[in-house]
Amino acid sequence: MKPEELAVMPPRVREFAMHKKTVQGCSEKTVDEYLLDIRIFLRYIKLTRDLVRPTEEAMSECDVSAFSDGDFASVTASDVYSFLYYLDTDRGDSAKTRARKLSAVKALYKFLTVKKNIIENNPCANIESPKLKKQLPKHLSVDESVGLLDAVTNDVASKTRERDYAILTLFLNCGMRLSELVGINLRDIDREMRSLRVTGKGSKERVIYLNDACRSALGVHITHRLQAQAAPGENALFISSRGTRISVKTVQYTVNKYLSLAGLGNKGYSTHKLRHTAATLMYQTGEVDIRVLKDILGHEQLNTTQIYTHVSDKGMETAMTKNPLSTIKTPEMKNKDDNQI
Repeated sequence: MKPEELAVMPPRVREFAMHKKTVQGCSEKTVDEYLLDIRIFLRYIKLTRDLVRPTEEAMSECDVSAFSDGDFASVTASDVYSFLYYLDTDRGDSAKTRARKLSAVKALYKFLTVKKNIIENNPCANIESPKLKKQLPKHLSVDESVGLLDAVTNDVASKTRERDYAILTLFLNCGMRLSELVGINLRDIDREMRSLRVTGKGSKERVIYLNDACRSALGVHITHRLQAQAAPGENALFISSRGTRISVKTVQYTVNKYLSLAGLGNKGYSTHKLRHTAATLMYQTGEVDIRVLKDILGHEQLNTTQIYTHVSDKGMETAMTKNPLSTIKTPEMKNKDDNQI
C-alpha cells in the first residue's frame, strides 16, 4: 500500500500494520494484503451505516480515516455476516477470497481485543470461514519436467540459458517460493555447494539442501555469473541483463517462455506450480516423510503440507490390483431354466 493510502487509514489500522510488520515479521506484501481487505470491510461498514448502497464507485470514494474506537466496538457479528454476503452476491468473490478477507478482519479484531484491549467483544470470534473446495495441487509429471528442462537446453540462441536452467532446476528440485529464489545471494550458498539459505515468509530463514542436479546447474551458472558484468556491489545469485538482481516478473516471464517452448503453455502451469511439482514428486516418488517435506517447503503448519499426500491415479489403480479378491474371475452363469430336464 502506498504511503498516501496508508495515511488515510484509521490510526488503529496503522498500528495493526506496524504490529504485523515489526512484531510478527510479516512481509510488506502480506501486510498490504491485510490492509486492502480491511479497507474493503471498513468501507462497507461505513456506507451501510450511512444507508448508502455499497456500489463499486461508492466503495472507491469512501473515506474511512475517521473510523474511531467506538466505530470498531459497534460492529456486530451480524455486520460481519452481512459483509460476507455482500462479497458473495455483489462482488462475486470466491469462497477462498471471502475466507481471506474474513481472516484479515479477524486478525484486526484479535489485535484490538487481545493485544490492545481497546474493545471488549470480538464480533468475529464465533464466525466460521467459508468452506473451501479441496483441490489437488496442479503439477507437472516427471516427463513434463524433463521436457521443460530440455526446452532450456535446446534454446541455443539464449544468452541466459545457464541462468534459466539453474532457476528451473531449483524450482523443480527444491520447491522454493518465487520470492525466495529471487532473494538468494551468492554468499547464501555454502562453499561445498551442499546447501543454500533462503528467506521465506515472515522473514524466516531456512536451509535447503542441494542434490546433484542442483549442484551441477548452479556450478555452471555461477561460473557465468562471476564473469558477467554485475552492478557494483551486487551479490544476487541471479541477475538481469542490466546486472541487477533479477525481478519477480523476469522469472515469471522466463518460466512461461519455456513452458510454451516445451508445449506446456496454456495449461495453467506457473512458477508456483513448479513448487507444487517438486513437493508432489518428492512425496509420491521419493518416499519423503510428510514432516520432512513440511520443513523443506517452509510451511508453518503440517496441515498445509498435507495437500501433497493425495494419492495418484496410478497409486489407486495399483491398490485395486492388490485386493486378494482381484484375481477371482466371473464364473459362467447358467440360467435357472438350463438346469431343468
